[in-house]
Amino acid sequence: MTDSNTTYVTDTMHQMKGVWTDERTAPPISTSDIRKWAIATYWPEQPPRIYWDESYANSTRWGGILAPPDFNPFAWPVERIARVGIPQPRKPDGSPLTGMNGGQTDTYGAPMRPGDVITARSRLSDWHERDGRLGWTLYSTTEIEWRNQDDERVKTRMSIGIRY
Repeated sequence: MTDSNTTYVTDTMHQMKGVWTDERTAPPISTSDIRKWAIATYWPEQPPRIYWDESYANSTRWGGILAPPDFNPFAWPVERIARVGIPQPRKPDGSPLTGMNGGQTDTYGAPMRPGDVITARSRLSDWHERDGRLGWTLYSTTEIEWRNQDDERVKTRMSIGIRY
């Protein structure tokens, strides 16, 4: 058992809770990007025609090519820009915590299309702590939101980080 006064929650975490940070904007989505993503993710099968066949896509209720929901317009950055927004807690002695991915849930909104410009931002949404098999453990929830140029929500990701 860990001392009941132990916490990995920092003052910075309290200050940053709910504050949007790390905003970044991807280049406009191209039809070629969508087609290549669809080929790669459906390989060796043929991807659905809505992702690559302009004539077919124009005849659907969508009226044009769509990107697969898992398409990532941030996948090929020319420069890697360091993110600074979400605070990373440390042990009381200053050493880093061990961390692991606790899973994520994606919720999709408006479909991405050629020409869309997607902006992403993230925030620390919530956390809780408890004593576990690995000792005192912090579970933090980060929300990542993608919006298009019309301010329509494209995707929301809720991600759980586990640190001990």
